[in-house]
Amino acid sequence: MKSRYKLMLEKSISAMLSAIEIYNKPDFKYREETFSVLCINSWELLLKAKVLNLSSNKLSSLYVKEHKTLKSGKKAQRSTPKKNRSGNPMSVSLQQAYKIITEEYGVKIDKAINDNILTLTEIRDNSIHFVNDDLLLSLKVQQLGSASIQNYLHLVSLWFGDMLSNYNFYLMPLSFFRAFDKAPGIILNANEKNVLNYIKDIEEKYDNVDVGDYNLSLNIDLNFQKVKSDSSVPVQYSNDENALKVILTEEDIIGRYPWDYDVLSKRLSKRYIDFKMNDKYHGLRKSFEGDKRFTHIRLMNPRNPNSGQKVFYNANILKEFDKHYNKR
Repeated sequence: MKSRYKLMLEKSISAMLSAIEIYNKPDFKYREETFSVLCINSWELLLKAKVLNLSSNKLSSLYVKEHKTLKSGKKAQRSTPKKNRSGNPMSVSLQQAYKIITEEYGVKIDKAINDNILTLTEIRDNSIHFVNDDLLLSLKVQQLGSASIQNYLHLVSLWFGDMLSNYNFYLMPLSFFRAFDKAPGIILNANEKNVLNYIKDIEEKYDNVDVGDYNLSLNIDLNFQKVKSDSSVPVQYSNDENALKVILTEEDIIGRYPWDYDVLSKRLSKRYIDFKMNDKYHGLRKSFEGDKRFTHIRLMNPRNPNSGQKVFYNANILKEFDKHYNKR
């Protein structure tokens, strides 16, 4: 049976693939708006999958909590899940999931990723006001969408390993389905102008910033060139039986040992009143690293036994630290 975070991750991937598939259809009148809706949905599911992964698949980690008012008029000390209209627990939003990951668990996420998500969210929220035939808006959606997909690929790979190698993640260039030389001039309404100005303001913040692995938006240049049929580079996928075999898969490692050093330290600082990152902490942590119940040591280069190492931790390691620190 698949764990909750894996099911959420698969739904996220399906949403992103649907967004790309619809965007790349040759004739689709609601292209940009539908893409932004599905793309943001995919990001929300991805962040929630990470929350579940970090919290040992506890579904309650995704619930919005509230302190109910008692009959006496006072607020209850214990928080309970807030209910939606159907009576089910209300789930946290995309940005709330982002804060849980970065603030409660201390996982670092590049600022360009969040700015890209916020910008596409703005397009999604205001999509009812958009004029589909406006090329400026279409170009912005493609630039933001292309960057969003690249960011998504990098983050999924970083968090959950190589899960997307069998898929083609790209947006078809506008040149394939837009007649630029016949584009009509359109007067933008006030709402559309506001959204484009909002995008412009965020883009200007990245004008003189060094580009890393993550991006706010990407420009796409398309050129057609005649080439000989034999000029392409041959690529072949191999299932060689003599290839390196790994007993514990990347997916297994992520599921069983989701925390790295930074996340572990963050969780301990929030859990105990007397926790300090000193010799005591480091000594205890290193004493647990030989126990496979709590840690997994992964080589940075699996093919080189002398390469650097990184330690990942199982959430059950907290029970061991409970013996040495006082809980809040």
